[in-house]
Amino acid sequence: MYNIQTLNKIAACGTGLMDKSKYKVSEEVTNPCAVLVRSASMHETELPEGLLAIARAGAGTNNIPIDKCSEKGIVVFNTPGANANAVKELVIASLFLCSRRIPAAIDWAKTLKGKGDEVGKLVEKGKSQFAGPEIKGKKLGVIGLGAIGALVANAAVDLGMEVYGADPFLSVMGALHLSTKIKYVKSNKEIFENCDYISVHVPLTPETKGMINAEAIASMKKTVRILNFARGDLVDDKAIIEALNNGGMAAYVTDFPTDALIGVEGVIALPHLGASTPESEDNCAVMACKELMDYIENGNITNSVNLPNVSMVMTGDAKVCIIHKNVEGLINKISAVTAEAKVNIENMESKSKKNVAYTVLDIKGNADGLTEKFKAIEAVLAVRIIK
Repeated sequence: MYNIQTLNKIAACGTGLMDKSKYKVSEEVTNPCAVLVRSASMHETELPEGLLAIARAGAGTNNIPIDKCSEKGIVVFNTPGANANAVKELVIASLFLCSRRIPAAIDWAKTLKGKGDEVGKLVEKGKSQFAGPEIKGKKLGVIGLGAIGALVANAAVDLGMEVYGADPFLSVMGALHLSTKIKYVKSNKEIFENCDYISVHVPLTPETKGMINAEAIASMKKTVRILNFARGDLVDDKAIIEALNNGGMAAYVTDFPTDALIGVEGVIALPHLGASTPESEDNCAVMACKELMDYIENGNITNSVNLPNVSMVMTGDAKVCIIHKNVEGLINKISAVTAEAKVNIENMESKSKKNVAYTVLDIKGNADGLTEKFKAIEAVLAVRIIK
């Protein structure tokens, strides 16, 4: 029986895929072999012995101690693209929200309650303070053309915007999903200098933290509107507030409120609603559960943030799954163990991701006792044999 612990409520359409005769899925399970999580922080969580994997039902994994998991040979999965449409729709909605000053206009209209027959006249007199530009024909810069950024860029093209896109890691397959009308630029600088709207869709890393800062804002149009539905720390809140107060930008929309941002004129702060749709939660749950099952039962890895994608069909007597440091000579040592044990490697695949690697062997012969022999190799982090 595989014990799966849930740290948040996971949609039943996902957990229901797990055969109850093989899986026990609950918040209360002990000694879990895998964890399903959404937003709960695991940085203070003790990772139990025997934990094979953590699946995040969402794209961001800042709530999971990735380095610690890698050191223990624990695979961390996410679900890229599962919530992409939900976030895209909210980003597009926010283009209108900040352009036409819709939230402020709604709040003002509420103050007219009780004015009776005067409401109509007051509306006509006061509406001019909420005038704002149409987005058609304006320039939108999309920084990061992954699953969400690409959808935002394509949708904006359909709305008649002139779209600039920047992503140094754009793959050939990713490019094929982009509208040919999108102007691909090599640096964020071109977006900063030319665009009326800027939407950020990159992961939070040491390199991207605070990428929208005072220097970047100074190079932008004073009428720029910035949208951040990726991660709060990509943007320097202090720089945003200063720019809004001194006329250096028009608006900031974020899905990551902070105490400093709340109530600031020109800021629209949403309570992290990007993926808060029933469709998105269902998609993420299904993808996360499928990733876990494929790894637990077959040793295959898809959409891991700390290990490479590896998939192999077992044709021999057993599949040996080895997570190890990405060091020179390790494959030779693994082969030496199989030779000494007189088992034949029918097939092998080995890939690395930064400083961690995953090697899978499809072997013919008796696998008994191999686990400990492989674990004895220096730099091996975890070993599992599937029969």
